[in-house]
Amino acid sequence: MLSPHETAIRPLDYLALRGACDAPALVLRSGTLNYKDLRDRVARLAGWLKSVVPEPGARVASWAAKDELTCLMPLAAARAGLVHVPVNPLLKRAQVAHILADSGASLLIGTSARLATLTGQDLPIDCNVLHDEFALDSALQAEPLGSSTADPAALAAILYTSGSTGKPKGVMLSHANMWLGAESVAKYLGLTADDVTLAVLPLSFDYGQNQLFSTWYAGGSVVPLDYLTPRDVVKAVERHGVTTLAAVPPLWIQLTELDWPDETAEKLRQLTNSGGALTIVLVRKLRALFPKARLFPMYGLTEAFRSTYLDPALVDAHPTSMGKAIPHAEVLVIADSGTLAADDEEGELVHCGPLVAQGYWQDAERTAERFKPAPAMSRYGGTAVWSGDRVRRAADGLLYFAGRRDAMIKSAGNRISPQEIEEVALASGLIAEAVALGIPDERLGHAVHLVVRGLDAHSGAETELPRILLQKLPNFMQPKHIHWRQAMPISPNGKIDRAGLYAELSA
Repeated sequence: MLSPHETAIRPLDYLALRGACDAPALVLRSGTLNYKDLRDRVARLAGWLKSVVPEPGARVASWAAKDELTCLMPLAAARAGLVHVPVNPLLKRAQVAHILADSGASLLIGTSARLATLTGQDLPIDCNVLHDEFALDSALQAEPLGSSTADPAALAAILYTSGSTGKPKGVMLSHANMWLGAESVAKYLGLTADDVTLAVLPLSFDYGQNQLFSTWYAGGSVVPLDYLTPRDVVKAVERHGVTTLAAVPPLWIQLTELDWPDETAEKLRQLTNSGGALTIVLVRKLRALFPKARLFPMYGLTEAFRSTYLDPALVDAHPTSMGKAIPHAEVLVIADSGTLAADDEEGELVHCGPLVAQGYWQDAERTAERFKPAPAMSRYGGTAVWSGDRVRRAADGLLYFAGRRDAMIKSAGNRISPQEIEEVALASGLIAEAVALGIPDERLGHAVHLVVRGLDAHSGAETELPRILLQKLPNFMQPKHIHWRQAMPISPNGKIDRAGLYAELSA
């Protein structure tokens, strides 16, 4: 655990109290909320939530576009003593139904169009469903609720993330996890009260939520943006004087392909990347396009928020490095022997310290696989996240990514379960076997490729299967290519030879 003298840990809703009353906090299409407004809106939304869901610790889900409700819900739910479950707005009915059922949500607030896709069978028993406009209007009339007195170790949110197998699992985050994450990022980015963050990432991701939290910790302002084209990002930077932009590699690639007016590019001070590694070519393009901005390559995992960042001063000389541990994190490289890896020896990245989450919601088996006792040499001890990622540490302390132990696909910053895609394909009744793979792709990091063996009885399967996948899976899970085979390759142990397929398709 964190020593008391290292920092003061507050309940999450205290982030609304950080900025000056008249300073802008949240820039919406409908107008700007200053910090005084933010405090009032959070207090009233919290008061309304508590009246609708009086049970402490109940789960409340939001499934809506990036706007006032989705920005305020993390703080308001925490103040009301509830557990927030943000749902990725890109997900479709089957994934949302799983998240609602798994979390046991008592309340779902969403946009009308999204809610209309759900049926009664998709909702847990006694789950109240409300439109976001109604929720905001009701909250404005509610009695405000005072600041939280919650134990910082109390559960505040469940973020659902895909692994290499099965359906999405809920990562349990405490007030302290998110508060310390906000402080850590605000500190190493050097954010100040005059910073303006353009929030382009989904708020259902830890990286996306931290756009809000770290900026509010520093007393700055956030501009949420659901962009339609990369050009919208350029326009927003110019319009709002954006200084801080977080993105994933596919978006950075698109942004570097645009013409940026010099005066617009020069507004940016901090560029951050996670959700996939930057290539050397992309680093060079970003440095040339935004010469006055500091570039922060970062590595993280939802189970421990963020593990490392590379000091911008080292980016030009070490463009492929993951950097070193962020504040409040201890990152160890453990060799297969269980000892601390030597310089340049490959080992597993193990994250220790107070940013480690509380495990997976109602999933003791998978929690035990990933959350294990910290190595004996850890200065924190307690529980650590054994990432499954293979890294090596150079003599100068910089870390370098070597590969993953599991088969998870990371595409356009999204973590995708191969099994989830395979299950939907097989459930179509059109194919006998399916293998989903992540194949290296210049724009996406990895692109989803689906290898299938069809059934002779379905001659129209090649047309029908893509249509079904479009209906059942969100856009970021859609295969870039579907490969039809008469037979699947078999490994010596009698299973489908995934490694052989991967080698063939990535050649």
